[in-house]
Amino acid sequence: MAISDKIKTLGEIIKIAKRLKKENKKIVTTNGVFDILHLGHVKYLEEAKRLGDILIVGINSDSSVKQFKSDKRPINNEKSRMGVLAGLESVDYIFTFREPDPRSWLSKIKPNVHSKGGDYSPSEILEKGIVENNGGKIVIAKMEKEYSTTKVISRILSVYRNQ
Repeated sequence: MAISDKIKTLGEIIKIAKRLKKENKKIVTTNGVFDILHLGHVKYLEEAKRLGDILIVGINSDSSVKQFKSDKRPINNEKSRMGVLAGLESVDYIFTFREPDPRSWLSKIKPNVHSKGGDYSPSEILEKGIVENNGGKIVIAKMEKEYSTTKVISRILSVYRNQ
């Protein structure tokens, strides 16, 4: 599937999810910023994809990232982040959401599984109730601790700080 065919609006994703459920496909969702893509992201998305048939990724809009990260983030804008993620084989569909958390769209998509990164503990997962009330389950993926966007940014700053 071409990159452009994977990038959808939330409305399109809801329709796709309904159709896929009628086809008895197991839908997995995840969400995040995915600002500077690194090996930890790629492994996480591959692990999420193995949990079902279709992986749908909700990506935080630029404005929502600024609200909960900092006014200096994201480094890459949402169009760029979506294009890069859509280029991964593990990602079937991707869309942007502007809310501070994914509960609203999860209540509409009703995934079979919602995957979260291993940097979350079960008590920190706001969307747990929405997912479980709609018959889905939460899966916490193992964390690749040696990889993080913050570490990539720090490394870039340390290398180029005095140039």
